[in-house]
Amino acid sequence: QAQLVESGGGSVQAGGSLRLSCAASGYTLSRYCMGWWRQVPGKEREGVALIDVGGSTSYADSVKGRFTISKDNSKNTLYLQMNSLKPEDTAMYYCAAAGPCGKWYWGAYKYRGQGTQVTVSS
Repeated sequence: QAQLVESGGGSVQAGGSLRLSCAASGYTLSRYCMGWWRQVPGKEREGVALIDVGGSTSYADSVKGRFTISKDNSKNTLYLQMNSLKPEDTAMYYCAAAGPCGKWYWGAYKYRGQGTQVTVSS
């Protein structure tokens, strides 16, 4: 059964860094376009970063220059390196795979994780 499991979330002070991981099982991650989304209670889920099969990336304006999405095909794992974190980055972060490349619509992605919490304090 295909599955995505996020890890690496936690609590950090503003200006700090975290690296999120999204481990895939049951399918070959390298075959699909993938991404990271985040959601704060009471707000809509928003796209953070996307990466396509060839490694091309897209970022939300709010994280450009601070976050980096990458993947390790040999480990079947997707990453999100988050630097210079701000309190407004506090959210549950989710990964997803097998969706329309370059598109931000969460619901269109076939495989979706359960999320990992990131909390940034000022």
